[in-house]
Amino acid sequence: MLESSAAPAASRRYNRRVERNLQKVNIREKLASFSEHWSPRVAGELNGQHVKLVKLQGEFVWHHHQNEDELFLVISGSFRLDYRNARGSEHSLKVGEGEFVIVPRGVEHRPVADSEAHILLFEPAGTLNTGNVESAMTVKTPLKV
Repeated sequence: MLESSAAPAASRRYNRRVERNLQKVNIREKLASFSEHWSPRVAGELNGQHVKLVKLQGEFVWHHHQNEDELFLVISGSFRLDYRNARGSEHSLKVGEGEFVIVPRGVEHRPVADSEAHILLFEPAGTLNTGNVESAMTVKTPLKV
């Protein structure tokens, strides 16, 4: 049986696409490429989700995300996640290196880092870092690293 010339061309296109998109990411190198705090950078994308890297230091704004859950994975350092329950009572959760926390949609929260912490965020593309709050800390279009 003869193979059509379209099959090898399609195979070459597939291989180029895989090689272009199948890349490892060195998290430490990406984090070293910027110094700003509270300014998330997109390090990868998959299935409509962004993998973001961010450096935390100090106190962020209280906010919530109406339609998105948000995952915080601590690469280095630690931070405190302040949150409010349905009755408005404030609580805190300490998250350390190698740990992650998922903040469910609708939960009002505020990350606080006494010293610099490096965080990997996983959330739907288009999620604003300040959620329902517009402030000087809002990053509408995060840069890619």
